[in-house]
Amino acid sequence: MLMSLGLSGMFVSAFLAATLLPLGSEAMLIALQQHGYWWPALLIVATAGNVAGSCVNYIIGYKAGRPGLKRVLKVSDHQFARAETRFAKYGVGSLCLAWVPVIGDPLTMLAGVIRVRLVLFLTLVTLGKAARYGVILLLLPD
Repeated sequence: MLMSLGLSGMFVSAFLAATLLPLGSEAMLIALQQHGYWWPALLIVATAGNVAGSCVNYIIGYKAGRPGLKRVLKVSDHQFARAETRFAKYGVGSLCLAWVPVIGDPLTMLAGVIRVRLVLFLTLVTLGKAARYGVILLLLPD
């Protein structure tokens, strides 16, 4: 169904894929590219949708704080402390990996909890997600 919506469907697919929902957007990206959609438009729309979904995660973390996020992610105090330690060790640059399955969504929520500056958050998450979609599009046959 989303496929029939073209670029709008791509945005929705990418948005939902960036939330805690267990969805991916790569198949949609590939299908639309193979149906002749212009790759720069796909790159921009997929990246925008995925970043928007990550912003929802950031807001959840920001509003829920540590106690709420521990409930949402179903993690113990120890697990949450380990995640914070890893985030501190690797720094905000790790937000470029927000596209990685399993760790990406909690990473963007944790960024909200610890109040990473929104401009920095948007810059790093956008760079990482655009790079990922760009690589996928580059690897596709013409």
